[in-house]
Amino acid sequence: MADPYQTLGVARDASEADIKKAYRKLAKELHPDRNKDNPKAAERFSQATGAYDLLSDKDKRARFDRGEIDAEGNPAMPFGFGGRTGGAGGARPGGGGFRSQGYEFGAGGDGDMSDIFEGLFGGGGGRGGGFTGGFGRQAPQKGANIAYRLQVPFTDAATLSPQRVTLGDGKSIELKLPAGVETGTQMRLSGKGEQGGGGAGDAIVTIEVQSHRFFTREGDDIRVDLPITLAEAVLGGTVRAPTVERPVNLTIPKNTTSGRTLRLKGKGFHKKGGGRGDQLVTLMVDVPADDAALATFVESWSGAAGNPRAAMGV
Repeated sequence: MADPYQTLGVARDASEADIKKAYRKLAKELHPDRNKDNPKAAERFSQATGAYDLLSDKDKRARFDRGEIDAEGNPAMPFGFGGRTGGAGGARPGGGGFRSQGYEFGAGGDGDMSDIFEGLFGGGGGRGGGFTGGFGRQAPQKGANIAYRLQVPFTDAATLSPQRVTLGDGKSIELKLPAGVETGTQMRLSGKGEQGGGGAGDAIVTIEVQSHRFFTREGDDIRVDLPITLAEAVLGGTVRAPTVERPVNLTIPKNTTSGRTLRLKGKGFHKKGGGRGDQLVTLMVDVPADDAALATFVESWSGAAGNPRAAMGV
C-alpha cells in the first residue's frame, strides 16, 4: 500500500479532523455505488479506507511515523530492509550479501554487524559467517481489505438492533452495532477481506444512518414534533407519543402553548460511555381548518383581543 498520507492527500502533521475530512471527501467521490463502471475507483476506495483506518488510530499512526510498522500495519524490517522507509536495503548487485548504511554483511565487507543482528533476531550466524534464513525477504502479504457501506434504519441505529450483512463471498453474517453509532462509523470484520499469501484481509464496514420521516437526531438526543388538538392544549390530558422503540403515554399540561418541549428520559441514542440520550417532544397545536363553530367561538371570545407579541415591542 502507498504512503497513507499521500493516499488521503494530507500532510504528515494533519489533524484528526483534517484526516477525517479528507477521507470522507474521497469516500464520497470513489464509492463503488457511484463508480460501477470504474474498477479502479473501487480499488482506490479500498486504499483510502485502509489509509484512514491506520491514520485514525493514534497508536498505529505513531508507530507508522516512527517506522515501526508499514502502511499495511505489519511490523517494518529494521535497518531499512523491506521497511517503509526503504533506505539502502536489499541485495547487493553482483554479490552475495546485503548493504545498509555503508556496511556490507556476509560478503567480506569491513563493517561486520552480525553480533547486532544476532541479538535482535536470536540468529545463529557467527561473526563473518554471513546471514541465512532468507533475511531481507518480504513476508507474505495479507489480502486486500474490502470496503462495504451499510445503510441502517434510524430506529435500528438508535436501539442498536443487529444488522445482517452479505459479504462478497455471498455469506451473510450478523453485525452488532456499537454504542454511539452514527453516519461514518467504521467497523472492522477481521479476516473477511480478500485472501492473500499472509492470510485474509479485513472487511471495513462504513455505517450510514438513514433519515426518518419524523424523528431527527441531535447528538445523542432525538427530536420529534407532536401535533395535539386545541382541546388537548387548553384542557390538558394524556396522549400517545411515538419513540424509537414503542409508543408511550405523554401527559400534556393544561394551557400548553404550541412549541412547548417535553423530555422523555432515556429514549434517545445509546451513548459511547454508557446510558442513553433523551427524546425531546415539541408540542404543536393543530388548528382545524374550516371549523365554523370554532370560528364563531373565537369571534365572540373576549381573549381574542390579546397581544402575545407585546413583549417583543410589536
